[in-house]
Amino acid sequence: MAKNSVDTRFELQRDRVLKAAAHCFNQKGFSGTSLKDVAAMLGLTDAALYYYVKNKEELVYLCYLRAADVGRDAMQRAINEGLDGLATVNRYLELHIGLMVGDHGPVAILSEIPSLKPRHRDEVLRLSRQHSRRFEEILERGIADGSICDCDVRMTGNAIMGSLNWIPKWFHGDAKTAARLQREFPEILCRGLVAVRGA
Repeated sequence: MAKNSVDTRFELQRDRVLKAAAHCFNQKGFSGTSLKDVAAMLGLTDAALYYYVKNKEELVYLCYLRAADVGRDAMQRAINEGLDGLATVNRYLELHIGLMVGDHGPVAILSEIPSLKPRHRDEVLRLSRQHSRRFEEILERGIADGSICDCDVRMTGNAIMGSLNWIPKWFHGDAKTAARLQREFPEILCRGLVAVRGA
């Protein structure tokens, strides 16, 4: 069944709320951010914000689900292109960074997971581990097809994902800088993965 206009408006507005909240949480942390901060950034009243979320904990949780969706979509798109392992890693990073620093951004840094309720924390951790495992599988495929050098995929995956996920903390550039970041950062992260042919 197609979504009606009320549902669509609600989802679009809540997405605006989650982007604003991600910006606040990334800059000031969970404890340093209030719902008033998020409402003020959007030009909403506190009461209007409660139409979209019940409390700050739910807001963090929804921000983290949104971050997981962005990462999963980027990875699936890269996998669907049918490239070799190294090219898939590069393409995934390019897509994910583009989403984080482009119109879909910012996304929340997953730095406040312990502040979540147990059921929310468990779900976010499950999604994070699932995403990490899929990335490790891409690395394993690249080792098998000869495009990625032999490496510890868990350590390598954590190093790359850590670098990727911290971008929203330090990146505050304009569109031109965002395009450069999307183009150059994957190359930097992938440089150590390249297999030496004939080695």
